[in-house]
Amino acid sequence: MLQVLIQGLLLSGLYALIAVGFTLVFSVGRVLNLAYGAYLLIGGYAYFYFAQSLGLPKFAGVLLAGILGCVIGLVKYRLIVKPLKGDQVAIEIATLILAVVLQSAVILVFGDSSKILLPIIPGVERVAGAAIPYSNLFAAVASWVILLALWWFVKTTHTGRAMQAVSMDAKGAAISGVDADRINMITWAISGTLGAVAGVFFASYTQLYPGMWVAPLIIAVAVVIVGGIGSIIGTLIVAHIVGFLEVMTSAFIAPELRGVFTMILIIGILVLRPKGLFGREEI
Repeated sequence: MLQVLIQGLLLSGLYALIAVGFTLVFSVGRVLNLAYGAYLLIGGYAYFYFAQSLGLPKFAGVLLAGILGCVIGLVKYRLIVKPLKGDQVAIEIATLILAVVLQSAVILVFGDSSKILLPIIPGVERVAGAAIPYSNLFAAVASWVILLALWWFVKTTHTGRAMQAVSMDAKGAAISGVDADRINMITWAISGTLGAVAGVFFASYTQLYPGMWVAPLIIAVAVVIVGGIGSIIGTLIVAHIVGFLEVMTSAFIAPELRGVFTMILIIGILVLRPKGLFGREEI
């Protein structure tokens, strides 16, 4: 049981990091970024290239993956989202197409076979008989450090308060002198960074392969919808519910069904409360 509890905590922190990057863009810019999973894909392959192919230090590989995700987020906002501003359907279709294009690019460069990432920190710690890989522990701790840093940034800095203002009322924020375009650009950059770093951690849990972006996108959408679209607190809470539910299903029922009960939970909550557990709120 202790093993399940520890695994649930480790996986939940990662799911929270994955989902927050997705909900952040919607909360500020009202955009469902269906290419969000591609950040994780690019982050995982960037780490593989820098840390394993080139032999750079592993932490440098994580950092470079985050920087690449940031750049992709900025480029995507400038070249796709901003020109299509106001047409939500067109943005969603364009971002989904971009994800497929990036997947094809990954296949072209790295091939379509799956790859195993070397652990960021090798070794295993045993606590009361429960095996805890250092790499998974690092991923969970790093996820929460990043989330706390994001919370501090949003709540205490001038830019963070501007993000809150845009998320509450973009027109009102513009009247007050907030540059909404700049704030949206920063938000997309942060989202890309979070997604790419989460991709390194997610790939270390599973495997690295060109289609790996689909699963985290589904996780992010599910967590965000159930928590309440735009609700950061709801996203964090539901990420932990989903993480523990998947680990318990895998441990006590069957690993093949780990996602089934999550989907049943999501459907049930949406039937009973269509706005999600926490409704919509500003960041």
